Amino acid sequence: MNISTFQSNCLAKKGVTEEFPFGETTLVYKVMGKMFALTNIDEFTSVNLKCDPEVGAELREQYPAVSPGYHMNKKHWITVQMDGSVSDKILQQWIDASYQLVVSSLPKRQQVELQAL
Repeated sequence: MNISTFQSNCLAKKGVTEEFPFGETTLVYKVMGKMFALTNIDEFTSVNLKCDPEVGAELREQYPAVSPGYHMNKKHWITVQMDGSVSDKILQQWIDASYQLVVSSLPKRQQVELQAL
C-alpha cells in the first residue's frame, strides 16, 4: 500500500478528518475527534493503528511486521511496518477494525451523529 491509497482508505470513512497535531510530518486520522490511524507522511515506512489488546497480541505473534505501537500506548496500538509482508487487503481490514474500534467507544450521541453523516 502506498501513502495515497492509505490516505484514500482512511478518508473514505464517515466522520474522518486528516490532521497534523504532532508536527508537519505526522499525519493523523481521527473519527469524531478520536485517533484511529497515523503515519509519517514523508517516509511512510510504518502506520500506527488502534487495536484490541488481545487481537494486537495475536497479530504481533503472527506477523513479524507488527510490533507494539511506536510512541503510543503499547497495549492498545500496533505499529505495522510497510515492508510489503502484510498484504494491502489485510492492512485495509486492520484500518477498518481500528476505525470501528474507535467508533464503538464513542458516546452514543456521537455514534448517532456519525450515522447521520
